[in-house]
Amino acid sequence: MLRSIRPDAVLVQAVIAGALSFAHLHDLAEAAGQTGWKAWAYPVSVDLLLVAAWSRLRTARRDRSAWTWFVIALFASLGANIATAGLLDLGDVPAWLRILVAGWPALAFLGGTLLVHTPAAKSAPQPVDDEPATPPEVDVTRTDTPEPTPVPAPAPAAPELTPAPPQPTEVPTVPAALLDHARKLADAHQASTGAPMPADTLSARLGLPAPMTNAIAAQLQLT
Repeated sequence: MLRSIRPDAVLVQAVIAGALSFAHLHDLAEAAGQTGWKAWAYPVSVDLLLVAAWSRLRTARRDRSAWTWFVIALFASLGANIATAGLLDLGDVPAWLRILVAGWPALAFLGGTLLVHTPAAKSAPQPVDDEPATPPEVDVTRTDTPEPTPVPAPAPAAPELTPAPPQPTEVPTVPAALLDHARKLADAHQASTGAPMPADTLSARLGLPAPMTNAIAAQLQLT
């Protein structure tokens, strides 16, 4: 059963970028005097050197040689892309650029050979001790007994605090005039409703603090 093929945006982008870079390297090599199959071989050489250096860097991040050849191949690819963007007259390529293009095969061959045949630096293996560690000898003839650890004396219990007896509540003194006024209000309420005035109603009518109102209600015998 065939697997379904799904387009991958990253893969499509990589193919497009690779094709454009390949074409720019070909155009630059052809403008520098490398015609025929040789112009097509230059982009292959640059891209292979770039891939080889990157593969080496994946296993040896601190390999200076791999970093050097990776940067050289990257500059060769970027230089071709920039040179063919209209900054260079491909009909009249300067002599120094022709020299660089002509010497690139030898440089790429040297870089590829060094990347392939130079062994990667490996960390030295840790020595393994095959002999098991000898347990310390125990002197079974020693009869000294350890001294007992002194037990600290218990801390004295805190004395119990006796709660203070409740203080008697001081009953406020009610002025006679205020008491007469409260009695008139209570009498008027009883005359109009036929029932004694409640203490909370008296408190609301007088607008006094609770202790004073309770004292007045107690003297008037209000509930």
